[in-house]
Amino acid sequence: MALALGAVLILVALGVVWWLTRPPTLPTIPPQYLANVQSATKTCPELSVPMLAAQLDAESHWDPRADSGQAQGIAQFHPSTWAEWGKDHTGDGKADVWNPADAIPAQGAYMCHLFKQVKGIPGDPTQLALAAYNAGPGAVLKVRGIPHIPETQNYVKRIEALIPQYTQTYAKQISASPSPPGN
Repeated sequence: MALALGAVLILVALGVVWWLTRPPTLPTIPPQYLANVQSATKTCPELSVPMLAAQLDAESHWDPRADSGQAQGIAQFHPSTWAEWGKDHTGDGKADVWNPADAIPAQGAYMCHLFKQVKGIPGDPTQLALAAYNAGPGAVLKVRGIPHIPETQNYVKRIEALIPQYTQTYAKQISASPSPPGN
């Protein structure tokens, strides 16, 4: 009896050690948004699928109903930015900030614009474009760098930490996808 109890305790202890030391689960692009993210990055060489995915994760955790009180939808557009950059990508006649099929391509187009806006400013272009998305391009242009705004600095750091994770999981997602016929 004591031997069996000892074996059980060892197994429980090993299970606890495994649970506490297992690698964290890496984030993945939700399958329903994968094609939108891939498409949104195709026309902008500075954008990558993992970068846009990391940004969407940081903005809303992939929640199309996210509402901060100042920004809305999966890409967290401020209403004035949406008024300029929101487009009807679904063909339903309405540019809808709450529809990821409209918001994700708009985010890609806006990020591409921001990369052009920060070109020529010393520093990492990705960090600068992300800072411009968060704080506004005027703030980045004014200080010719990442503004000294804690929220913006943390935003850039958070996305930079997520990019390698999404790079890893995206590679697995696309290798697991069935190839189109003829390939």
